[in-house]
Amino acid sequence: MHNFASILDYHLAQRPDAVVVAQDERHLTVRQLHARVNQLAEGLADLGIRRGDVVGLLLYNRPEFLELIYAANRIGAVFLPLNYRLSEEEWAYILGHAQAKAIVTEAEFAPATERIAKKLPDLEHRILVDREASGETGAAASGAWTGYEDLLAQHEGALVEPVDVALDDLQRLMYTSGTTSRPKGVRITYGNVQAKNLAHIVHFGLTAADTTLVCGPLYHVGGLDMPALGVLYAGGSVVLQRRFDAPSALRAIEEHKVTNVWLAPAMVNAVLEVPDRESYDTSSVRFVLGGGEKTPEPVLRRIMTAFPNAWFADAYGLTETVSGDTFLDREHALAKLGSVGRPVPHTQVRIVDDMGVEVPTGGLGEITLRGPKVFTGYWRDEKATATALRDGWFHTGDIGHVDEDGFLFIDDRKKDMIVSGGENIATPEVERVLYEHPAVLEAAVVGIDHPRWGEVPRAFVVFRPDARAGTEELREFCRTRLAKFKVPVRFDVVDELPRTPSGKVLKRTLRDIPVVDESTEG
Repeated sequence: MHNFASILDYHLAQRPDAVVVAQDERHLTVRQLHARVNQLAEGLADLGIRRGDVVGLLLYNRPEFLELIYAANRIGAVFLPLNYRLSEEEWAYILGHAQAKAIVTEAEFAPATERIAKKLPDLEHRILVDREASGETGAAASGAWTGYEDLLAQHEGALVEPVDVALDDLQRLMYTSGTTSRPKGVRITYGNVQAKNLAHIVHFGLTAADTTLVCGPLYHVGGLDMPALGVLYAGGSVVLQRRFDAPSALRAIEEHKVTNVWLAPAMVNAVLEVPDRESYDTSSVRFVLGGGEKTPEPVLRRIMTAFPNAWFADAYGLTETVSGDTFLDREHALAKLGSVGRPVPHTQVRIVDDMGVEVPTGGLGEITLRGPKVFTGYWRDEKATATALRDGWFHTGDIGHVDEDGFLFIDDRKKDMIVSGGENIATPEVERVLYEHPAVLEAAVVGIDHPRWGEVPRAFVVFRPDARAGTEELREFCRTRLAKFKVPVRFDVVDELPRTPSGKVLKRTLRDIPVVDESTEG
């Protein structure tokens, strides 16, 4: 039985009254979670959700998010976490491309979901988690909506046998901003998740005594898999923070005796800047997971002070590998500073040249990965799949090297990728929107340093002859089509974009152009 949802049955027999999920005043024991998951699974099945159907999750961090994962998998359905920071247009594209049959959301997103649904013929069901929070007026009161708690109440006492699945059956879809103009759907199988869970259990020694603080979003592999699902698999518990807040995270660590937490670089900085940080008891934390950019030694030492019994496990991983392919261990945290560590069990790392030939130790090249954690391809995108998966290896597009001790170092990120506050921004995605503006002839987007977010987008635009647009007009145009964090903070008007002889934009040249003043008015 490879169904991830079946692990809940195992823990029901082992520790039924242990609290497994906590958020604020809400606490669910294994017994309570198991009952709600079964009610929900039967409810979804009664709505006509079948094996292989896609169920979208547009939610902040909350227990229902985890209930939906177990329930969807229990009946063989595929769950699709949606980034709540995206725009309506982006949600509509992802749901349409994934051919989602149902979406589960909360009051804040109900009006937008109602508008999107009109464009999506495959979307048959809309389920609202907190119908009472939105009142009985507006879109959420529409007869097209199903109340989440109503669905559970109608199936009280249900017991649904987990569907028997194969290792290569689809467990979830996760859309990632690659280096293309549209996000790609990553096919993650039960085998991928099982291999990831077991690798993290072995590497970190996860047990039922572990408690993970999930303060990163569950729509992201960092929040969901680093190492929350692995901890639940091992019988541990999770504490959910609806949205990240540094002081609240420290309070949760102290109250729940949290043993591990994943923090994106911007989150690390926020925790370290909490004024009364020293007053919180963080001694229960035994490891902090990081990743996304190199951690300078001064920052690393501050982290070690903030979490005195923990080591900071710098990591490398991707959505396509369900996160966490390499980790820097405690022993080498300083000796191998700048490294993202060595591979977890059953994962291989190889550095290759442009011809796919492995380079000598220490040589720069593309990072490729192989193992049961690696995804099976992109949803409805054979071309992208063939490009990424070659000769049994996943070609990440990242540049790095491996030293004589087998430690991986990242030397450059994916081409044209901006990492802002832990979120990936594909520059072609922003450029696609700018090209839709009637005044824009050409556009190129690069990242510039930012003290809080690490990087933010900067746009260079060439206007059409006899056409102009001001900065605020361009910014507002982007705001209506992109998530806020993807909107460029600067718009620089240029006569032409620097290009190679073959016509490719020289983004490294654009990155070298100094920021002289505030964003340029057109």
